[in-house]
Amino acid sequence: MDDRIKHEIEHGKFLASNGAGEIWNWESPAGKFRWSRRVKMLTEFIRPGSALLELGCGTGYFTKEIAKTGANITAIDISPELLAIAKNNVSHANVAFIEENAYNMTFDDNRFDYVIGSSVLHHLNIEKAISEIYRILKDGGIIAFTEPNMMNPQIALQKNIPYIKRKLGDSPDETAFFRWKISKLLKKQGFKKVEIGTFDFLHPAIPPAYIKVITSIGDFCEKCPILKEIAGSIFIKAYK
Repeated sequence: MDDRIKHEIEHGKFLASNGAGEIWNWESPAGKFRWSRRVKMLTEFIRPGSALLELGCGTGYFTKEIAKTGANITAIDISPELLAIAKNNVSHANVAFIEENAYNMTFDDNRFDYVIGSSVLHHLNIEKAISEIYRILKDGGIIAFTEPNMMNPQIALQKNIPYIKRKLGDSPDETAFFRWKISKLLKKQGFKKVEIGTFDFLHPAIPPAYIKVITSIGDFCEKCPILKEIAGSIFIKAYK
């Protein structure tokens, strides 16, 4: 087991003990608004009855929403502590939680119609993860992920300065992505129709009274050729 995986297992214990939702910034009013947007982006194309792998399910925040699509969901994580919370939070019949290493999964080749996840790839060795995802995805299958954008000034500071990283509850190895670099890696692996866009100017600390106006400003910024590059997140979608 490499050091990065060991660090993520330890980070899982930290998250389980200190409130993963708060650390991930999903519990504030603005955080919940941001979360609902990600749910729509990552589930609107999913067909009922399809085979879906959720990579890095954590405490089951997203799993609970994917279950509503009617897909047959296999939700994996490397942390037994986070999986224990997820199993307690999500009891849908179409969901199975499994402890798995994203670099060396036990699933057969061409197993899943979809592989999706929220804020998970930036915790992994991206080359190893992409290779393994490609292996288990069916021909014509789709991947979709939302991830932090390294072009965003706050994200760049948070992911590159160890002191800030620790203060904000990040794991030691997690990073963020430049969208052109992740696009190049996906195409090199063999993925087709690679689409990577930027989104999200709403900070989770924004007070409820200002969410609507900041969202409107953010919608405008996401359409501006230069401004959109510093949005907080990227949306990744590609086909095998």
